[in-house]
Amino acid sequence: MTRRNMAQLARSPEEISLYFSLPILFVLVFGYVFGSGMQVPGGGNYREFLLPGVFAMTMLYGMGATGTSLAFDVSRGVVDRFRSMPMARSALLVGRCLADLLRALLEMTVLVVCGLLVGWEWHRGVGLALAAVGLVLLLRVAMSWIGIYIGLLLPNPDTVGTVIFPLAFPLTALSSVFVAPELMPGWLGGIAEWNPLSATVAAIRELFGNPGLGGDSWAAENALLLAVAWPVVMVAVFAPLAIRRFQRLTD
Repeated sequence: MTRRNMAQLARSPEEISLYFSLPILFVLVFGYVFGSGMQVPGGGNYREFLLPGVFAMTMLYGMGATGTSLAFDVSRGVVDRFRSMPMARSALLVGRCLADLLRALLEMTVLVVCGLLVGWEWHRGVGLALAAVGLVLLLRVAMSWIGIYIGLLLPNPDTVGTVIFPLAFPLTALSSVFVAPELMPGWLGGIAEWNPLSATVAAIRELFGNPGLGGDSWAAENALLLAVAWPVVMVAVFAPLAIRRFQRLTD
């Protein structure tokens, strides 16, 4: 099932172009057009501040592709055909999640190369950089299960897109992807610090040695812990929901 999903991706170059071009566009627009007017707590290069946020944001928006692809399979009766085959019922969902993970590795490779070209780099060694990539991929696994659940809950590809974007956009806007929470109004900064996306962004900025660390709240001081806890909680909630929904579709 993982191989099938990757083969589908290879046959859709326009989808690859869309999901790769969007984060690169954010890097170019915010890094070069707005970057001169952006502040980084403690000083530093804004593009180095921005790139970890773009890494995490790409993982968040990846759940749209997950939900749409699965809803497409459900709407066309592909899931019903798989039911008649001698295969585990969990294979469809787990295969989808593994394919998303492989796709995320490809996306991260492209984004890292793009980041290096615009002046971003890590400063704390290869080991910590790989740990940061691991946190990004952990977030992607959590987003994949949310996308899987939405795709099963709303088996219409067009509907999935209209639902996921209003969910993903506020998470991105109310986070530390583009602006540090301590530069926001007090109440808004508090919301941003507890955003799951902000936890991953803050943690990987610390691991990469990029600028932007700050804040004296519990969330800011324990970003690494939250970067692990938030995805684990999301998987614990949405994986059983997705499995239960899948069982209802196939019973």
